[in-house]
Amino acid sequence: MYSHVLLMPFITGYLIWVKRTTGLQDYRTTGPRDHGTTDDGLRTDNSELETRNSKLSLLFAAAGLAVLGCYWVLRWRGWQPVRNDFLAATMLSFLLLLVAGGFAFFGGRRIRAVAFPVAMLSFMVPFPSFVKSGIESFFQHTSAAAAALFFQLVPTPVLHDGLLFHLPGMVIQVAEECSGIRSSLVLFITSLLAGYLFLRAPWKRALLTVAVIPLAIARNGFRIFAIGMLCVHVDPNMINSPLHRRGGPVFFLLSLIPFFGLLLWLRRGEASETLKR
Repeated sequence: MYSHVLLMPFITGYLIWVKRTTGLQDYRTTGPRDHGTTDDGLRTDNSELETRNSKLSLLFAAAGLAVLGCYWVLRWRGWQPVRNDFLAATMLSFLLLLVAGGFAFFGGRRIRAVAFPVAMLSFMVPFPSFVKSGIESFFQHTSAAAAALFFQLVPTPVLHDGLLFHLPGMVIQVAEECSGIRSSLVLFITSLLAGYLFLRAPWKRALLTVAVIPLAIARNGFRIFAIGMLCVHVDPNMINSPLHRRGGPVFFLLSLIPFFGLLLWLRRGEASETLKR
């Protein structure tokens, strides 16, 4: 579920390295307008910046300590968290304190220049149990509805009853493991990175990210449909085949085809706008 966590610091480091010639350079080469033309103006502007940075640093530090404090109060009152909840609280607190240190030591302008790379570190925080269950339930039911639409396209008789599909000779149920939350999360992270690196317009970045949700639902629905049809027309034991148990990466790669098609279309539109200018 969280194997991507190991990659996030490296992704953030790479994005900051890419940003070194843009945002960070802009910070180093700010002109007199930003810092004042006189000694008094320079001291005044720097004082305002230091005050703002201190406030932001204290704000993030307070938030981090508040998360950690709430966690320990709940533990003291008898709450026994599962591992995900423990890691969610401690990792979120750690990241908030890390950002607070960034504002204190590097300044607000540098942190704002790398706001997106720093924000990507939030994917190091595991979902709390109730959030993970809610996302799984959403994809579980929507994927079943998408699979029902696929089954309507074929002549095979199918009775759809919620999460159950009554097929000739067998009944299959869409379980939590079929929600596709893992691959959907990876696709969501991919969309954020692709939009940041290859698109300029904010609405296009948002469109690419939002499109991941129906794409993930369609992919999961097609996976349920494909396995069901194989069980009916090839072998009922396909329900226990590697395609079902470990076939997630195959369907994930298939979902990348329309994803990159949309990315290329959005990027081509930006290229055309640039040529017109």
